[in-house]
Amino acid sequence: MQQEYTPSLNDKAYLTAVYRQYSPALLAYLYRHLRSLEDAEDLLLDVFLAALERQGFEGLGTKEQEAWLWCVARNKITDHYRKRKHRQNISLEFVPDEDYGQDSMTPEIMLLHKEEAERLQAHIERLPAHQQELVRLRFAHGLRSTEIATIVQKSEGAVRTMLSRAIKLLRKVYENE
Repeated sequence: MQQEYTPSLNDKAYLTAVYRQYSPALLAYLYRHLRSLEDAEDLLLDVFLAALERQGFEGLGTKEQEAWLWCVARNKITDHYRKRKHRQNISLEFVPDEDYGQDSMTPEIMLLHKEEAERLQAHIERLPAHQQELVRLRFAHGLRSTEIATIVQKSEGAVRTMLSRAIKLLRKVYENE
């Protein structure tokens, strides 16, 4: 009789697989909010340390593990800003990640794309903080409404409504320009 394999947090291969699966997206999310690679890497480590300390993490399904990690990442960002509330910081300029390697991209087209990305980022930054977060989770990280709802601890319908309102507001701003 063959024994069924159950993952364990003591299993190095299991831990490596979980880290490789979720760390790139989580690091990107943390970096977008912190704009410091060092701080983002530190918080990413904290997120996975929390997973190691959580009893029963390995028993969660894939979707539950992902949602739990995203929730912890979001909470770590909040904690980070609470700790730094009284410190004065200067944010780095937002630099969109664009693919400039295409041969068809002339310098003029590249400049237009960059200006458009900067305009969009400026408009997004004018949205209320909760709408900014939803827009980034949806479009920068490619998460679905159900996943976002788990992360922000709202209903799926509420997330869809808030996203819809944010997009309508952005469209209105573009139409008025």
